[in-house]
Amino acid sequence: MNNLTKIKKLKIFFVAAEAAPFIKIGGLGEVMRSLPRAMKELGHDARLFIPKYAKIEADKFPMELEIGELDIAPNEKDPHGLLVSNVLKHLDKESGITAYFLENMEYYEKRANTYSYGDDTIRWVLLSKGALEFIRRSDWKPDVIIASDWQTGFIPNLIKTEFKDDSILSRIATIFVIHNLKFQGMFDPHFVPELEADSGQGPIPDFNDPHILKLNGARRGILYADIINTVSPTYAKEILTPEFGEKLEEILREKRDALYGTLNGIDNEKFNPETDADIPAHYSRSAPAGRYHNKIALQKSFGLPEDDKIFVMGFVNRLTEQKGVDLLKEIAPSLFDNLDFQLVIVGTGDTKYRTAFKELQEKYPARVADAVLIPSRFEPSGLVQMEAMRYGAIPIVRKTGGLADTVTDYYPGIDHGTGFVFEKYEPYAFLIAIVRAWQAYRNKKEWTGLVKRAMSQDFSWKKSAKDYVKLCYSAINKRQSDAPGE
Repeated sequence: MNNLTKIKKLKIFFVAAEAAPFIKIGGLGEVMRSLPRAMKELGHDARLFIPKYAKIEADKFPMELEIGELDIAPNEKDPHGLLVSNVLKHLDKESGITAYFLENMEYYEKRANTYSYGDDTIRWVLLSKGALEFIRRSDWKPDVIIASDWQTGFIPNLIKTEFKDDSILSRIATIFVIHNLKFQGMFDPHFVPELEADSGQGPIPDFNDPHILKLNGARRGILYADIINTVSPTYAKEILTPEFGEKLEEILREKRDALYGTLNGIDNEKFNPETDADIPAHYSRSAPAGRYHNKIALQKSFGLPEDDKIFVMGFVNRLTEQKGVDLLKEIAPSLFDNLDFQLVIVGTGDTKYRTAFKELQEKYPARVADAVLIPSRFEPSGLVQMEAMRYGAIPIVRKTGGLADTVTDYYPGIDHGTGFVFEKYEPYAFLIAIVRAWQAYRNKKEWTGLVKRAMSQDFSWKKSAKDYVKLCYSAINKRQSDAPGE
């Protein structure tokens, strides 16, 4: 029976390995800050569940005990040797979001870092089991759980197997969100022998069983979730192919009817050139003069010649091949020998790329700083291009993933386009895109129109949140139709 017409306000439970402002390592943390807030603003009861890491500042985020002595079984067949944990609660007064924290001394509190431990799979299975045990003990019962990335892919798995007969948990719908399919567990999927690969079909091993470390959380999330979501429509199509599927394309094709792509958004209040406290001068689409003051300030801070007319490009990202830094390294000498521009590079990553750009600094003094463009080999969603357009910086991107969904190619003389797009992952294609941008910049009227169009784009979380609400209803519908006796 379909009860969706009776649901006026959804109860949505976000479970993740990180969430800003409490703990933020990568883009996931920012998503977990903004998406629950946006869904709360739409009138839904969105709550959050993450580990209580030692790094989380208790003074800044005061917590109270919600549930003490939460018993978590390391093995469904052995009720003995329970891991005793606590659940703490913090209410964010500004957003109204309630955040819960799984407290466990051995696996979270005593660890200095968030990721990269030899027993990480155990830590994430503990988080998944802890979230479900919390629901069983709590008076608050969600309609749907949104689990993000491989660390929480065990939640749909547990609900459909270990807790399939549980009167509470078996009724909860699940959405598994793939932020980056490259990360599936404590291994590189391309170097796991076929016979040793986790099929996702077997039970989750005991915490003391070494096989638990080989579990593929992403595969299990995909196999068992009611709905699978990725972070852009194009990436949802790309991961069905061997090029982007990371050896999971076959099961994704089998589940394609339940596969969606929903773009991430950006926080328009945080990223607002009219109010941003981190920039020297404020400006807007209709009053852009402040951009030139900021450009001079940027040049000063990096020791570049101060010139508000020169074309300044930035590459702000990790110095890794995923982000296309190998393309930039290859074309940089040609760019500097033939075009008049400045390049600012800000990023961390592979030593070989840091060394290469240091050599460029020495060869082209005052023209290369520490490093940002967006020629990514693959980009599930990407936030840099959306933030850039919000501030009137024009993205030069490869047509992949979220970049393809957010940036439209510009052609001279046509009142259309928000950036410069190239398709083939090769240096020459990237070089041509940069030259096109450099030429367009020299036509002030055309460039001004391009900047205004870019700044007019709406990438707010409100639109993304509405799409996620639709996914929640779809997941609940599917769960109800699949449940026996419904």
